[in-house]
Amino acid sequence: MDIYDKLMILSDSAKYDVACTSSGVDRRGKQGSIGSAANAGICHSFAADGRCISLLKVLMTNICIYDCKYCINRTSNDTKRTAFTPSELAELTVNFYRRNYIEGLFLSSGVIKSPNYTMEQMIKALTLLREVYHFNGYIHVKTIPGADSEFVTHLGLLADRMSVNIELPSQESLRLLAPNKTRDSILRPMGFISHKIQENSSDLVKFRHASKFVPAGQSTQMIVGATPDTDHKILTLSEGLYKKYRLKRVFYSAYIPVAEHTLLPSVDTKPPLLREHRLYQADWLLRFYGFEANELLDEQTPNFNLQVDPKCNWAINHLGQFPIEINKAPYEMLLRVPGIGVTSAMRILTARKSSLIDFDGLKKMGVVLKRAQYFITCKGKVMNRLKIPSDVSLRTLMSDQHKLLSGFAEQLSLFPDPSMTREEVSQCLTEQR
Repeated sequence: MDIYDKLMILSDSAKYDVACTSSGVDRRGKQGSIGSAANAGICHSFAADGRCISLLKVLMTNICIYDCKYCINRTSNDTKRTAFTPSELAELTVNFYRRNYIEGLFLSSGVIKSPNYTMEQMIKALTLLREVYHFNGYIHVKTIPGADSEFVTHLGLLADRMSVNIELPSQESLRLLAPNKTRDSILRPMGFISHKIQENSSDLVKFRHASKFVPAGQSTQMIVGATPDTDHKILTLSEGLYKKYRLKRVFYSAYIPVAEHTLLPSVDTKPPLLREHRLYQADWLLRFYGFEANELLDEQTPNFNLQVDPKCNWAINHLGQFPIEINKAPYEMLLRVPGIGVTSAMRILTARKSSLIDFDGLKKMGVVLKRAQYFITCKGKVMNRLKIPSDVSLRTLMSDQHKLLSGFAEQLSLFPDPSMTREEVSQCLTEQR
């Protein structure tokens, strides 16, 4: 099998790993090297909405000794198997970069032979990229749970960001659907990476030329909808991971049925895209808005209302705390008003130092008054002719049901037409800019 056939198989197999993230690292190009990485320079698109693919997203191999029931690459699945050699992957990445197809690499892998052997192959590929080809671009790599710490350390010195995927939010779900994995085998390397990042931060202060270990931090991924686990359980776990391991991101992946199994949703079940979207919104509230998981959900209400975003839903359920006076409310309370974000809240704090703010001023600052008007006053007054509706009517007004996600958002293909012949694929890849 040649490299073009391998690329088509392994890029398609990689589409279930989520990587919709900015690079998180600022590294300029330098003489003798190719590529660079900017803080917000790398993005990855899943929806067919016109955005370009800027990461080469592939597996090292789709051969896997594990039998995770939800995974298309599980050992019991009858699928075409292949693997890149380290030199093939390094050469492919550099050639794609030189033709301006990509800005960086996202590398994951099935488990071939053992976690340590798999990590060894990934390390060889990244070593070729960094030391032989002098590739200075962004690299995000997935750590294999169960690998020894020395392999994790070596890989972390070559990559910009690392991930250890939790996949399923409970030990019971792992036991049933991923019998080869344990919670400890996932959390141990996550804790090790967190410790190494903190240790490396101290080294960089003491020693100017110390090597950087995972400068863009670490992340993880959880599958949503493959098990009966509630949004409350998922969000509580995310909150714990942020606090304990200082993760940069937790990614949520709506489960795409790829296998028939009694423990999994049927293959004709649609991916819960809107539920995934609500979890991302709630995750943002945890990271930037000062909310806690138990404020948004509890045992009595374990799942998000799909018709109203989490922040609006919280505000509607706590109408007793509103309205707030925009010229006096503290920053923490401003952030809890629907329609006011981090940037607009800072603008309000700055502007009210010099003069009182009115509704026209809020609109100029970027506040979404369509939502915020029900929860605020300016100079002690509500918005002109505003009639405060009941909580039921307010919930309806603030619903974004008309924006429900529909269809299946697929990762964009590296090739314009999946029916292309091998010769056409070869011509596409060798075409110069």
